[in-house]
Amino acid sequence: MEDQERLNNIFFGLIGKNISYSFSKTYFSKKFKNLQLSNSEYLNFDLKRIEDFSAIIYKFKGSLRGLNVTIPYKLSIFNYVDHVDETAKKVGAINTIKFSNNGSLIGYNTDVFGFENSLTPILKKHHNKALILGTGGASKAVSYVFEKLNIEYFKVSRNPKDALQISYEDITNDLLNKYTIIVNCSPVGTFPNINDKPNIPYHFLTDKHLLYDLIYNPTETAFLKEGKKQLTQIKNGYEMLELQAEESWRIWNN
Repeated sequence: MEDQERLNNIFFGLIGKNISYSFSKTYFSKKFKNLQLSNSEYLNFDLKRIEDFSAIIYKFKGSLRGLNVTIPYKLSIFNYVDHVDETAKKVGAINTIKFSNNGSLIGYNTDVFGFENSLTPILKKHHNKALILGTGGASKAVSYVFEKLNIEYFKVSRNPKDALQISYEDITNDLLNKYTIIVNCSPVGTFPNINDKPNIPYHFLTDKHLLYDLIYNPTETAFLKEGKKQLTQIKNGYEMLELQAEESWRIWNN
């Protein structure tokens, strides 16, 4: 009987890998309850491989309205949507999918909205150059925002591949004197590996620096704790997640 009743539900969900910890399911389930949307349900679609995405679409055909996309599928999901929003196209990563009335899938990127609107209120005049730790899908949204704000940046990688990338060994005191924003876009330090942190020379940090960690669990990562010791300004990724989630909701219901 319960399964029969669920057939009339409207479904939303998250596509990712190892996502039992997911912020999105808790956030949207609470939102649906507050809005008294008793026929709306948010599910985690934990996929071992992106090829399994097609089976999800087939199973929930006609009842899926929107999806969020997380690591490691923000890039490979491009092959499974019919249209891509201009911002997502420029960023090169999709984290939101809308199911249009005609059945087509449209890819968006709300990470840009979330990051930009959580970052800009805390920027100071001297925050005009940045280091982005990591080169995955999340770093693409961050670099897009920095370009929009005219903030110079380098991406930091263990294996630099172009002129916009440097290695962790390249982060010197001289470099940190100029690059006062540091954003961790890597998964290093997330639960349960809460003692891990990106390999940067924290002792060179000052109160002029801003450390932003896209990770939200734990609330204060080892990366942010090290910055705090040096009196840097710190921020985690929770507000960004809330903002991008609300932007996803707006897109799904627009």
